[in-house]
Amino acid sequence: MPVYEFLCASCNKIFSFHSFKVATEKIPECPKCSNADLRRVPSSFGVATAPKASAGQGDDAGAGLDDPRMEQEMMRFASELEGMDENDPRAMAAAVRKMTEIAGEPVTPAMEEMIRRLEAGEDPEKVEEELGDALEEEMGDEGGGFSGAPPTRDGGLYPM
Repeated sequence: MPVYEFLCASCNKIFSFHSFKVATEKIPECPKCSNADLRRVPSSFGVATAPKASAGQGDDAGAGLDDPRMEQEMMRFASELEGMDENDPRAMAAAVRKMTEIAGEPVTPAMEEMIRRLEAGEDPEKVEEELGDALEEEMGDEGGGFSGAPPTRDGGLYPM
């Protein structure tokens, strides 16, 4: 039975949904706020495997592993950034794409435009000057973007 994970930007939560068939095109509704605009995110078990529970541990032995795995992935990413040429717009674009993927953050329209222009080799300072205000608006305090808290995981498993 496939399990799919989706981020609800309104709740800032990642929810898991099960399906009795492969349903890669279907987008469910948020089980908490009924938001229909969920975004599929990589499954946590697809990123890293959990250590085996030792004898005597209950079913909740794997709970709370999301934070260490996220921290491990961010540390690996930080190591990659150390060798990055900060003057290379294409390297910057790749780093932003990877950061949004790791964090499970939605890519806003202005951010997508910024990444596209950096991938095309445009000067990062020029791109920031032209898109800075739009990026700030999209990534403000209303949730979403890197200025807000990272999404949390809901412990439930919902039908798709």
